[in-house]
Amino acid sequence: MAGDTRKNSDRKWIRFLAAFLPLVLGLCGCGAAQAGEEKAGKVPSPEVTEASEMEKKENVTLEWYINFSWFTTPWGGNAVSKKITEDTGVNIDFITPKGNESEKLNALISSDTLPDIITLGWWEPQIDEMINQDMVYALNELADEYDPYFWRVTNDKVCDWYTREDGNIYCYPNSSYLEEDYETYGNIGSNQTFLVRKDIYEAIGSPDMTTPEGFMEAVRKAAEMFPAVDGRPLIPIGAHAFTSKGCDSFDQFLQNFLAVPYEQDGKYYDRFTDAEYIRWMKAFRQLGEEGYLKEDIFIDQRTQMEEKIKQGRYFCMIYQRTDLDAQQKVLYKNNPESIYIAVDGPKNSAGDNYMLPGPGITGWTVTFISKNCEYPDRAIALFSYFISEEGQKVTYLGVDGVTYDEVDGEPVLREDVRNLLNTDRKEYDRLYGGDDAYWMFQNNVMQLQWKPPLSEPLGQLEEWTYPYTCYLEQYTIDLETDSKVGYADMKIQDLWGRFLPKLLLSSSDEEFDNILEEFVQKRQELGFDAVMEEKTKRMIEAKEKLGIH
Repeated sequence: MAGDTRKNSDRKWIRFLAAFLPLVLGLCGCGAAQAGEEKAGKVPSPEVTEASEMEKKENVTLEWYINFSWFTTPWGGNAVSKKITEDTGVNIDFITPKGNESEKLNALISSDTLPDIITLGWWEPQIDEMINQDMVYALNELADEYDPYFWRVTNDKVCDWYTREDGNIYCYPNSSYLEEDYETYGNIGSNQTFLVRKDIYEAIGSPDMTTPEGFMEAVRKAAEMFPAVDGRPLIPIGAHAFTSKGCDSFDQFLQNFLAVPYEQDGKYYDRFTDAEYIRWMKAFRQLGEEGYLKEDIFIDQRTQMEEKIKQGRYFCMIYQRTDLDAQQKVLYKNNPESIYIAVDGPKNSAGDNYMLPGPGITGWTVTFISKNCEYPDRAIALFSYFISEEGQKVTYLGVDGVTYDEVDGEPVLREDVRNLLNTDRKEYDRLYGGDDAYWMFQNNVMQLQWKPPLSEPLGQLEEWTYPYTCYLEQYTIDLETDSKVGYADMKIQDLWGRFLPKLLLSSSDEEFDNILEEFVQKRQELGFDAVMEEKTKRMIEAKEKLGIH
């Protein structure tokens, strides 16, 4: 899903949760009063009812903006969306950007034409702008006025995490996890993987790719033995899309594989000049000089990449595994040997285990209700439905008697539905729309109770990450762009976005060093020291808030 973005589906993607009072009171009930205690702005009500028991009202249509151009699942034609409309009386008209997401969202904000509901990555700078310009509702105020059930189904800790200094909660996340979820549920996987095309990797001898030397030799050999796949040129190294702020695969993901620390001596650490990271970046630079970093990876966006993954054109890539679920299933259906598998990739010189971030409390995306919304009462009730266990079951499993049947009190996915899900995701979404096709409020922890055993072609990718997944929420820091230090951080990220391709495409190690030195100097001029000081402060505060010592 994700995921990932920029900074998805792990910056962008990383932070998650659980919320289901009927099963585990301790995991949820954001605002359920305890022993006479009441949190400000949270008004428990004896009239709170389950989502399915809410008063049926005349149907309304809400416009819902999804700030991801790759999201194409429509509303109304499949079983899940029909069921949700039946339960809530709400139809959805999705709006997605056709091109650049930031440009579309900025245009909506500047023209004051935000749709009723807005979903975007938690890291996006427009969040502060929408809140500061009073363009979105405080969810706690809507809940108190229209829908106290919201407090029953949301999670206290998540609500506290997203409470602003003014005491209000303006958005609610999906895919949010608490640190205790890692202890309770054990195997929680990271989304970050190093992937190779199975048949090509095995054909070149399943080489060790954990060192720069072994990695470069494997890439050369793969390109030599397989210059083309099915008549199309092989792309030796794949990556996430390059954006104005860099490329996940070549910055934060690579740093995580190299176990580059986030802090050192109690201070936020500069990972971009770490010696291990520079060593590997120079290896990629060398491969670029030899012609193995193809132009495609610098210009392709997600839709082009998905098509090329479906064609099996990449040999290897550091990539978010859930971002290729649908394409992996197509490869598996056509030729099981052509799928991508997770193997050990880049490591630091000490051979340390990877430090791959698992989901955290912040989640992946956050969803708002715009003050342009004519029916805020229906919108907040829709939020509550999605977040509730009832809504999660529909979102994940689908519709009882259509996609699954209850057998001895347990939901069992129908065989034909499962087969379609595992072979043709697009057709599955068109007919059924389950399995988090509508992921905007997905609660991965709650859904574990219905999750079937892992199977091919996706199981190996997830299981590979288990030993390396870490809870790193305390280091995921997003500075407000309307502050001086936040603006400086944004400009430094933009600077990196311009310099990263230059580093990878430099003609020599000497030129690489000169470009890196220029980057370091320019970011210093932009206020790098103040940014790092503020991030250290935020890191310490996050640790205290999360109870991490």
